[in-house]
Amino acid sequence: MLKVSKSIFDKEYEINPISYFQFFRENDPVHYEKSVDAYFISNYTDVKYVLKNNDTFTTKTLAERAEPVMKDRVLAQMSGHEHKSKKKAILKGMTGKYLEKLMPILETRTNNIIDQFIDKKEIDIVNDFGKVFAVQSSMDLLGINVEDSEKIREWHNGIAKFITSFNLSDEEIKYSMHCSDKLEEYLMPLIEERKYSNKDDLISLLHEYKDAENEITDTEILALTLNILLAATEPVDKTLAYLFYNLLNSPNQYQDVIDNPKLLRSAITETLRFNSPVQLIPRQLSEPCTLHNKNLKAGDTVICMIGAANRDPKAYTNPDIFNIHRKSESNKPFTSHSQNLSFGSGVHTCVGASFSLIQLEMVTKILLKRLKNIKLKTMNLEEKGLYTRGPKSMVISFD
Repeated sequence: MLKVSKSIFDKEYEINPISYFQFFRENDPVHYEKSVDAYFISNYTDVKYVLKNNDTFTTKTLAERAEPVMKDRVLAQMSGHEHKSKKKAILKGMTGKYLEKLMPILETRTNNIIDQFIDKKEIDIVNDFGKVFAVQSSMDLLGINVEDSEKIREWHNGIAKFITSFNLSDEEIKYSMHCSDKLEEYLMPLIEERKYSNKDDLISLLHEYKDAENEITDTEILALTLNILLAATEPVDKTLAYLFYNLLNSPNQYQDVIDNPKLLRSAITETLRFNSPVQLIPRQLSEPCTLHNKNLKAGDTVICMIGAANRDPKAYTNPDIFNIHRKSESNKPFTSHSQNLSFGSGVHTCVGASFSLIQLEMVTKILLKRLKNIKLKTMNLEEKGLYTRGPKSMVISFD
């Protein structure tokens, strides 16, 4: 029996937050956590409202959470024309001819990782594949030598922990700052060199950014590079593991995907809804606001509970059931992430959303093609994380 008074910092919450999601939505939709002085919003309609109204619910709180380790402003801290134009510059490197050149590299990257485990007849989708591929593919996008992927991954994890954790110890903060300094030391000479290159990587493209109202500095390129490393990496390893876990626990739906590969995008999108890798998105009020009869003041921190919103029965029929044939509000196949809040919503929707979906679809197709008779070896997932959430491990066997 759950306690009447609940907190997202309860140990039970991290083990299994689903019943907490329901409690907060039904009984405490604007839940205050004194230890972090923040209001947690859980209903789908409220969360979408907060994310879309960026003038009232600003990204200012991200400056405190991100800027110390990112060295400068990231996209989420920008607004208006500057945000739109710089986001467009980043998206250019993830689409069109740049994406066409990148995809064969990522396919080779996928096959190379699989080759290392093909004779072992089993692979940990999280640790053997997902975490390795996610960082290497982001480095390919940015034009960074993947030979250095292990140390980049270590430093990346250090800054990710700073941004996605509550109440870090002094030692943990010190380590995150060390990782940030090491990434700056590694990336700045590369950023300087790309000023004069004609390469097709994203760092080179950012140097080409031209706008009558705004310029882009080397430290901004550094911050945006780190931004991209985080945005393109975080969802991939977690979602890939959840996808296989969900499908293999739903044999009929797994067979549907095998028989009709067009369903794969729906399966990925449903996985993002069912197991949201990004659980919390913070905002800060620029003016007073009333939500569910609670009076919030300017400066208050509001945190959107994406996992809770994505399982709201007022937004989805039978939300706690994994269903790749789920229909959207318009009764069309649920292949768009516009209703799903896993990548956020509004002008600050994750810049790497489409790229992540394309990667996930490509990788899954190759895994399904090369690994025959896939079976789960990890029957019960052990998950971790409050801000972002994912399995610690997820092992499959195959012929």
